[in-house]
Amino acid sequence: MVLNNETARKTAELLLQINAIKLNVQEPFTWASGWKSPIYCDNRVILSYPAIRNYMREHLAKAVEDLYGKPDVIAGVATGAIGIGMLVADYLNLPFIYVRPEAKKHGRQNQIEGHLESGQQVVVIEDLISTGKSSLNAVTALKEAQVNVKGMLAIFSYGFDTATTNFEDAGVDLKTLSNYEHLIKEAQSSNYVSTAHTETLKNWRKNPSTWEPNK
Repeated sequence: MVLNNETARKTAELLLQINAIKLNVQEPFTWASGWKSPIYCDNRVILSYPAIRNYMREHLAKAVEDLYGKPDVIAGVATGAIGIGMLVADYLNLPFIYVRPEAKKHGRQNQIEGHLESGQQVVVIEDLISTGKSSLNAVTALKEAQVNVKGMLAIFSYGFDTATTNFEDAGVDLKTLSNYEHLIKEAQSSNYVSTAHTETLKNWRKNPSTWEPNK
């Protein structure tokens, strides 16, 4: 799923460097799904660091061209991937749109914001993949607009089996700059986390929906 191991390692290093990865084993985060997690990945903070956002922009843009050629449009998934998606589109000199989780309740009631024509080739940019449901919801909206979704590129994935299954079932090609496996390796090698906490993070990854912290 990752583009290559060196990019995955470097991306993990940069995310740790700017504290985009938050770790709290004793007082875990609660996700929107209700899952308890000792880790939280906030890729929005990337936009505040020009050198690092440029690294992400250039590697995502290169991957778009290498994997899919030059599409007609770049789509970002709202709200986390609007910023990085726009940067990728700008780098490639392509039109940009973004996809809301659902249609607005007012105004034009759009779910897709921006100019899009049926039959166009679209590559989707996402910041983070957990189960993949919200990302694939955006793909569904794009397909309903009668465009060809060539694939999706994301900065980071937790690598859950359910996400792999969801993307395979939807027939959507997914590639990421980095993932959980590379993140944990980099966090341990850089002493970002202790050996004991590394084991906790590995155990959480095995059963994230039922994991509870040891008080």
